[in-house]
Amino acid sequence: MSVNLHDTAYELERALRNSDEYQTLRGLYDEVNADASANALFDKFRSMQIEMQQKQMMGQDISQEEIAQAQIIVSDVQKNEKISKLMEAEQRMSQIVTELNQIIIKPLEELYGSVNQ
Repeated sequence: MSVNLHDTAYELERALRNSDEYQTLRGLYDEVNADASANALFDKFRSMQIEMQQKQMMGQDISQEEIAQAQIIVSDVQKNEKISKLMEAEQRMSQIVTELNQIIIKPLEELYGSVNQ
């Protein structure tokens, strides 16, 4: 029996979009975007994250001033209830994606795991 993996992947995508977890994430994301101050703070937070990650990947040092600014932004983000709820929902969704990935790659792990034994 032949299985079209792309069809199965699109089926999984539809299931993910229809899941309670995704619907919750989508609603919270829309709430943050509808609130001008929360949206601006969230954009500032994401920009800071990307900038720090890029510097780390390029082996550049992050200054004490940049660390202090990042800590202030993180503190402000944690105080914002809408953003905090969104980030919690993002974590739940990330955990689900990690679990799905583990399930998907299980046959390869079993295959290569058995070769190494």
